[in-house]
Amino acid sequence: MTEKLLNHRTEGPTSAPPLLLGPSLGTSYALWDKVAPELSATHRVVRWDLPGHGGSAADLIGPGASVGDLAGLVLALADSLGVERFAYAGVSLGGAVGLHLAVHHPQRLSSLAVICSSAHFNGSKPWEERAEQVRREGLDQLADNADARWFTPGFTVPRLVRDHRDADPEAYAACCDALAAFDLRDRLDGIAVPTLLIAGRQDPATPPAHLREIADAVAGATLIELPGASHLAVAQCPEAVLTALRAHLGRPAPRGMEVRRDVLGDAHVDRAQARQTPFTARFQDFISRYAWGEIWTDPTLSRRERSMITLTALVAHGHYDELAMHVRAARRNGLTPEEIGAVLLQTAVYCGVPAANSAFATAQRVLAEDDDSGE
Repeated sequence: MTEKLLNHRTEGPTSAPPLLLGPSLGTSYALWDKVAPELSATHRVVRWDLPGHGGSAADLIGPGASVGDLAGLVLALADSLGVERFAYAGVSLGGAVGLHLAVHHPQRLSSLAVICSSAHFNGSKPWEERAEQVRREGLDQLADNADARWFTPGFTVPRLVRDHRDADPEAYAACCDALAAFDLRDRLDGIAVPTLLIAGRQDPATPPAHLREIADAVAGATLIELPGASHLAVAQCPEAVLTALRAHLGRPAPRGMEVRRDVLGDAHVDRAQARQTPFTARFQDFISRYAWGEIWTDPTLSRRERSMITLTALVAHGHYDELAMHVRAARRNGLTPEEIGAVLLQTAVYCGVPAANSAFATAQRVLAEDDDSGE
């Protein structure tokens, strides 16, 4: 018999690092609509629905369910996809699932992001009362008040409110049972995976103090508080959440300016910065972040190899002023004058003799200047 799995949506290359995204109570994976597609450029993103929410079957959990039960369903989903280790981000109840995984199954996580969530949800009584109400009356009244619990005044996401209204009452109540029993405060100091915490400053359900409590206990955790955000910050402030997640999930911050100075020299970079104006500032930032912080820091090619490629490209397009700068850079990257000459000779074959003639003249002038300066 085939195991019943959580409904889910997968985006991004199958070869990319996996990232699982968990929803909050009352929502579906549509909660991540403004964030998941962007994350899928670098990750294999898998967002899932809680039992009885979205497309997930209601009978995946029952009365007395725990966050551990939900975490087990997430692990079963990961196993079915052939995913052994993954990054995880979750909102509210989805964040609690992430904390449970980090405490009880740390070998499965590469990193954790907990968004508008908590290590406890203000005791069991409010959730027991809500579960009882939902089992008795259904979800219409809670759905009518969803905007007030989820967003700041004047903001709404109709799709999420509709998903709340359409959720299965029994499964929703079982999720309330899980929140009622959840409390990991005494286990937080055992979390060792890289952890990001995002709080909404105006979140009435899990105020920033709840995220600060986790940050204080988890070694090396990063805490970000979003002004103007309420409980579903992922939907209300997707750009801010996306920026934080990208920084958390990506490589260490690229050393763009450091590499730029290593390759081009302090004097050149200082001159470029001195000439910077408000009009050119964004372009200079783009160069430092992208060309130097992403391309030149990629270890696939050595700096020597990158210099040879750059010289060839500049000759091909006739950028001789830029060529002069990169002849100096090639020397800094370890190329000898003979090797630079060999590169330029190669361009005579593939870029044309006139282009190479101009390139040799530029390179000869630069190399002579360097000799005269004693470099």
